[in-house]
Amino acid sequence: MKLYYSPGACSLSPHIVLREAGLAFEPVLASTKTHQLADGTDYYTINPKGYVPMLELDTGERLSEGPAILQYIADQVPTKNLVPANGTMLRYRVQEWLNFITSELHKGFGVLFNPAMPEEAKAVMRGKLQGRMAWVDGQLGGKAYLMGEHFSVADAYLYTCTRWSGRMGVDIGGLPNLTAYMARVGARPAVQEALKVENLS
Repeated sequence: MKLYYSPGACSLSPHIVLREAGLAFEPVLASTKTHQLADGTDYYTINPKGYVPMLELDTGERLSEGPAILQYIADQVPTKNLVPANGTMLRYRVQEWLNFITSELHKGFGVLFNPAMPEEAKAVMRGKLQGRMAWVDGQLGGKAYLMGEHFSVADAYLYTCTRWSGRMGVDIGGLPNLTAYMARVGARPAVQEALKVENLS
């Protein structure tokens, strides 16, 4: 498999999950600025949407959109317990988290990354994101991970998005559960490996 990624972007979450899963894959750098690969290939010829992540399977078939990719990877290695079984209420709980993270956190940070967005709009979004993060902090009370004691694909996604907080001016310093969670997830060997490959550690 090939994972098309950009350092520190949302593609970090499937990068982490691939390493947690122990699956063989090739990370392929795809610049979100130039939309080119290292060899000059136009990334739009691989993903017409132009953004990462994109997972290319051994069959040549390609899958886009982070939450779908995360679940696909986890379903390849059910013994790793990275996602609950399909059809169970716990699976829907993971999907509930993935939807919250993608719509309420990921898209919110996207506004802050946009240089054309007026500062007034960014200030409003920072306030909304801090409120969302405070809610997440409450949900993490007494739990090691979002689903309890077991790391799941939703944790890889939350960790990835929350990493953007400091750089984007969203203060999570007063959220002890979330702060401890970030340190706990960040210490996982698979996370450390992914950060090292992306030159983020």
